[in-house]
Amino acid sequence: MVPTPRPSYIGAMMNLAMNEHRLTKPGPQNAALRDYDSVRRAIAFISEHWRTQPTIEAMADAAAVTPDELHHLFRRWAGLTPKAFMQALTLDHAKGLLRDSASVLDAALDSGLSGPGRLHDLFVTHEAMSPGEWKNGGGGMTLAYGFHPSPFGTAIVIASGRGLAGLAFADPGEEQAALADMQRRWPRASYVEDRAGTSALAQRIFDTRLWRADQPLRVVLIGTDFEVRVWETLLKVPMGRAVCYSDIATRIKSPKASRAVGAAVGKNPISFVVPCHRALGKSGALTGYHWGITRKQAMIGWEAGQVGMH
Repeated sequence: MVPTPRPSYIGAMMNLAMNEHRLTKPGPQNAALRDYDSVRRAIAFISEHWRTQPTIEAMADAAAVTPDELHHLFRRWAGLTPKAFMQALTLDHAKGLLRDSASVLDAALDSGLSGPGRLHDLFVTHEAMSPGEWKNGGGGMTLAYGFHPSPFGTAIVIASGRGLAGLAFADPGEEQAALADMQRRWPRASYVEDRAGTSALAQRIFDTRLWRADQPLRVVLIGTDFEVRVWETLLKVPMGRAVCYSDIATRIKSPKASRAVGAAVGKNPISFVVPCHRALGKSGALTGYHWGITRKQAMIGWEAGQVGMH
């Protein structure tokens, strides 16, 4: 495979975010966000016209770039050609991700962080808030937040003193609404904007060069006991694979609770890091995603590129 400059590109964007105050505020575009803006328009077009196998020229027109620019865009952003990315969004690809869904979770329990499926994934260590802390709606907690560029639009990174507590995404103009959505989850917490304090977390999440087993990202899960068990199960699903809701329900010993599992997946406060985008319907259907189906498709396609590069 032709080498791609994408990892260093993301690193450069994150370095810019750490040193350029304007880039981390809602609204202004930078290279990473401009790329995703073009990508999401291309995905929306592919989703609407996939039955006709759209040409690269038609995809480029929908993304408001030239065919050559579209090729370089997808190579840079995901390490894939536009055609390969389009294939990563098909139902057949989704069914392939779901292959042996139940055994993926069994293998994850056996191998933990050392399993071969985890070699190119974000490593995470986690703890859960106590039920009392959760029921208190975040009372007594101080949560820092910052807006940062990411491969999936503006990321809202929320941190407690114990680790990453929230990760949300927003398209241009929706940043404050996304922040308000997160704040409603813990209404009694105190919120402090801290761009500098959350920059290192953002870099750890989105710069794949920093994904190391010996330096896992610390996250804190804030939810009900049932929700936390669902999120812990999602953390076991390696990149390039997926699981269905019923297998998660079986894994947490609630085999009849597929619908409740789906609701818990939808309430996941740490998107991408706790990979709720890797939860699919039994048929391979993408079902819903709190931050938009287009973004879920983008994550699946981006991860296909990551897996393909190794």
